[in-house]
Amino acid sequence: MSLRPGDAETIGGYALLDRLGSGGMGVVYLGRSASGRRVAVKVVHAQYALDEEFRARFRQEIAAVRRVSGAFTAPVVDADADAEVPWMATLYVPGRTLAEVVEKDGPLEGRALRTLALGLVEALRDIHQAGVVHRDLKPSNVLLAEDGPRVIDFGISRAADNQTLTVTGRLIGTPPFMSPEQFAAPRDVTAASDVFSLGSLLVYAATGNRPFDGASPYLTGYQVLHEQPRLDGVSEPLRSIAERCLDKEATARPQLPELHGMLLTLPKNENENETGSWSWSGAATAAGLPRTARPRPGTPTPATVPDNGQRPRRTRRLVIALATALAVTTLGLTTLHWVSDRDTDSGTPAASTSSASPAAVSLPTGWKPWRASLLTAQTGDPLDYTQSGCLAGGSTVYCAGTGATVTALDAASGRVRWRSGSSPETSLPIGVRDGRVYTYDKPDSNDTFITRRLVALDAKTGTRLWLHPIRDDTDPVLFDGGILAMDTDATRFVAYDASGRRLWTAPIWSNLGNSCTPTALGGAPYAVCTVEDDPSQSDFVLVRLDPATGAQRKIAELPTGALPLGVDEGRALFLVPKLAPEVFGSGPDQLYTALDRVNPSTGAIQRIALPAATRGTATLVKDVIYLVRPNGTVTAVRAADGKRLWQRGTDTENLSTPVLSAKFDRLYFSNQFGRLLALDRSTGAVEWRTSTLANAGDSTDDTTPYAVLVKDAIVAVAGDTAFSVRPPAKR
Repeated sequence: MSLRPGDAETIGGYALLDRLGSGGMGVVYLGRSASGRRVAVKVVHAQYALDEEFRARFRQEIAAVRRVSGAFTAPVVDADADAEVPWMATLYVPGRTLAEVVEKDGPLEGRALRTLALGLVEALRDIHQAGVVHRDLKPSNVLLAEDGPRVIDFGISRAADNQTLTVTGRLIGTPPFMSPEQFAAPRDVTAASDVFSLGSLLVYAATGNRPFDGASPYLTGYQVLHEQPRLDGVSEPLRSIAERCLDKEATARPQLPELHGMLLTLPKNENENETGSWSWSGAATAAGLPRTARPRPGTPTPATVPDNGQRPRRTRRLVIALATALAVTTLGLTTLHWVSDRDTDSGTPAASTSSASPAAVSLPTGWKPWRASLLTAQTGDPLDYTQSGCLAGGSTVYCAGTGATVTALDAASGRVRWRSGSSPETSLPIGVRDGRVYTYDKPDSNDTFITRRLVALDAKTGTRLWLHPIRDDTDPVLFDGGILAMDTDATRFVAYDASGRRLWTAPIWSNLGNSCTPTALGGAPYAVCTVEDDPSQSDFVLVRLDPATGAQRKIAELPTGALPLGVDEGRALFLVPKLAPEVFGSGPDQLYTALDRVNPSTGAIQRIALPAATRGTATLVKDVIYLVRPNGTVTAVRAADGKRLWQRGTDTENLSTPVLSAKFDRLYFSNQFGRLLALDRSTGAVEWRTSTLANAGDSTDDTTPYAVLVKDAIVAVAGDTAFSVRPPAKR
């Protein structure tokens, strides 16, 4: 990647040539010393320079890398943790990461897998002999160079004799590749933790699947602590080796000398001898700081049911008793400006928004670019569902975010029209219809055990019109003629009309409490229910509710975890996930194997196999399903036949679900740092992108990115800030 406007030309005496990647700590550049030696220069984000705890961790990383010297690690060449912007230079290692190789070329086998395993054991030997525990061994931290693997990024490693930075209360790591002790007792992590991570990494390398892969970071953590690993497709002898490495008890895992001997039994490619050659397939690319997406704390990124024009539908809430927090990343913030792919590649300055043709873009009357803080002075117990964002209604957008109550903003100016709520409510409003905004409210916890109430607000004034207690972990949905919720006991569905009058109640299909989830498909009310005591052992039942009476009719049985998307050509669409037996729900990088098209009249199901590696957060837009992965890959699948239309790597992580501009035939996305992206709907080509939003607030890592259109103006949320920009009319 070329250098961008604003990047330094040199740092620490090293000439910066290209960008290699970016991540939680900062940006990694390809650099060159005066003598011509190439190095990877990690430059931390400027906002971290004032954080003394961060500087202390960065010094610790430098010290850790300096103490490690081996053939399978990238040694530190130079560093300055006390510079105005701290930096570190390591030996440049050309090669792709293990994650990139497996994703693009498939799992490793034969000599390549054997060489990887033995090389990683030798790397861990060097690391542990230096008194360091890596603590984040994962596919994106392993470079596959021509002469063998390299372990990189000691950003969260800990010298074994240094305990001072483990008392912050933050759990640091990547859940699918963490050990049980990293969740249960992070201060007591030893070298055996890296052996557990190595076991998970080798399973991934051999199969492309992670042995622990829950629908959320917390569910993954629960699996690591309490469940057996999934080793489907792992053949012997690697399967037995992985089982030893993945033992829950640290003392039961093999030590590195024993593990080395076990790995020598791995087979080489057929007809190869000890001196045979091997290589990582595909062209080598520059790699430095990993660019993998970070799982966001809290609930998974929501999928959507967009056909009723309202809000993302959150999957069934997964309450896992893990008192954990996840390490988070923050990107550097710059002035908002448009950047096309051509601008980015060439390094030429991008055009400003003023270049857009005003005649070709329809905007709210009096519109001008704006930004507004969503923060509120309310300090009550927050109602936090990590679903921040905005919904549009006429000339107003209704937003919520971390530290905010529901806020009505004028779409033209960003002026606050009203705020509603007695405590911060990080909960996207349910919907806007018929002059009402449907949202949530949390009563005083000292007066009642009710944790959430369904509230209708006057869209113009914010006046509360009515409220009803509802189930805390089940989201209401709007259907044609009313709003469907579940009562506080999770025994009955209840429907209300716009005035708050109860239309009807209906017992849930299952006798298992909150095992039914309301949904709306094509404007009609439905429920997806389980019918066994153990939802992981049962298929789902799709139940249709009569919108006038609540009478229930079983439509079809669907696979566990089936995700409702909406309606296409009169058929209800469900994505069928590839799930571990114990997993219930979906996550932001869920893998889907099939598309079920259900006839709501007859219950007949047409099952369509999906192309391999169909994964991500799914949204139905018109007749196409768009899946967005945390790493920024967007895939378009035709709803009629499951055919993949295109797949695009955008290099923009943690994107929102898309919003369609019918006028320009574009898909708009935002990310949590305020970067906007436009893709051509027909081809997936990147038409333009913006830089991140400067000073978006302190909650960028705790909010779900979201974007809406008011006419052609884009309104998005980054952190605790809402903002609006005008898209360029032409590419």
